[in-house]
Amino acid sequence: MESIPYTIIIGLEVHVQLATASKLFCGCSTAFGAAPNSQTCPVCIGLPGSLPVMNREAFNLALKTAVALNCEIPERTKWDRKQYYYPDLPKGYQISQFDLPLSRNGWLPIGDAKGRFEPKRIRIIRAHLEEDAGKSMHDEQSGKADSRIDLNRTGTPLLEIVSEPDMRSPAEAKAYLTELKLLLGYLGVSDCNMEEGSLRVDANINLHLDAPGGTVATPIVEVKNMNSFRAVERALEYEAQRQYEVWQETRVAMGRPGGHKTTRGWDETAQVTVAQRTKEESSDYRYFPDPDLVPVTTSRKQVEAIRAGLGELPAALRERLQTTYGITPYDADVLVNQGRALVDYYVELADRCSDGKAAANWVQQDVLRWLNERHVAIGAFPVSAEAMAALLRKIAGGELTTSRGRDVLAAMLVSGKPLATAMKDLGIETVDQNELETLCRELLTANPQVVRDVKEGRLKALGSLIGQAKKRNPNANPNQVREACLRLIEEM
Repeated sequence: MESIPYTIIIGLEVHVQLATASKLFCGCSTAFGAAPNSQTCPVCIGLPGSLPVMNREAFNLALKTAVALNCEIPERTKWDRKQYYYPDLPKGYQISQFDLPLSRNGWLPIGDAKGRFEPKRIRIIRAHLEEDAGKSMHDEQSGKADSRIDLNRTGTPLLEIVSEPDMRSPAEAKAYLTELKLLLGYLGVSDCNMEEGSLRVDANINLHLDAPGGTVATPIVEVKNMNSFRAVERALEYEAQRQYEVWQETRVAMGRPGGHKTTRGWDETAQVTVAQRTKEESSDYRYFPDPDLVPVTTSRKQVEAIRAGLGELPAALRERLQTTYGITPYDADVLVNQGRALVDYYVELADRCSDGKAAANWVQQDVLRWLNERHVAIGAFPVSAEAMAALLRKIAGGELTTSRGRDVLAAMLVSGKPLATAMKDLGIETVDQNELETLCRELLTANPQVVRDVKEGRLKALGSLIGQAKKRNPNANPNQVREACLRLIEEM
């Protein structure tokens, strides 16, 4: 791989919409897809005299996530007003958390089954709660350049997860986002639907370069408007190259003229980042404690109860699958990334058939193919883990070849019939051992040249006998025919 003359520094800010039925400080619905401005009230649109009341479920979901991210949980957290003026922020401020956030100093482990980077921990600066703003809709096609505001999303509970700038490549950033989304799914705290805005990513990126006098850093750029993890990866790849080219031309570094932090948007069509504005500093938001909301306290007992109820999280689950069932890190990664329900199916299958590797192969190649073709989850798969295990045991025992096993599975999926019935419908019957040996004796007697070739070490000659055996009895297992013929030849 060609080396690059700089180090990429990446930190990510992820906003996760929590899976609550109502908003963070009022009882309005958070359901997606309602008519514009139909899910609002005096509280979430900031009318005078309205008072917010904290949604306890949102706090609990945020706390659960923070514990799973190995964060420190303070006993006391408070709410702050973050002042800024956007058309879709009706109050003129956002209720967020500043100096006493819900949690801080956590970490999330990431790795790459393909070996593109070494496993590492990405440190989490903080994970805090805040309310969402509304949505501006711009009509740029009619030529009028009209904008309309939908305030349905205003007040929706968000958990903002801010990482340290610990990522050193776009691939690491994508791996972090993939692992974070997977963790959130296992916890059940969000649906993480990026198309509906349930998970949004802002990326901060700059470069460290060697220069006369020491290492210099390019100005930090915050990249927005990325609607998929692949888009994040592409945007960061482009932005790193762009910053390097600008640095080569201007030699502008952090702390020198022109070194202010800026915001750029990702243009998916053009595959470029586009300048938007100069980035605000913390002081620009003029934070102060929200006078309408009391601080929230969290006891050690609450935190430990949440920790005890987390269950097995993705990193630990991958390790257990590799250790218990002998599968590769790649296979464990594929299975775990499909979600807990599919992992449970795999575990039951592996336990029942006593072959974790075979179970992994069949789940990845056959089960997932069937699910993906129909865009359904494992709960819709019509063959139970018990029935699938019975099929794999027959293949392992030599009663079925892998090819015939797939024919049987296909029949079971189409008809919904049990294994024995599907085999019978396909005309598959178990061949008696005496019957098989008689067939092999007849074939060897009729093909003396094959016998001579095998005795002289040319074992490939058995291929013709196996083919003849299959013609005379389609249920004859090739491996059993081969073994029987070799044993009979040794006795001659």
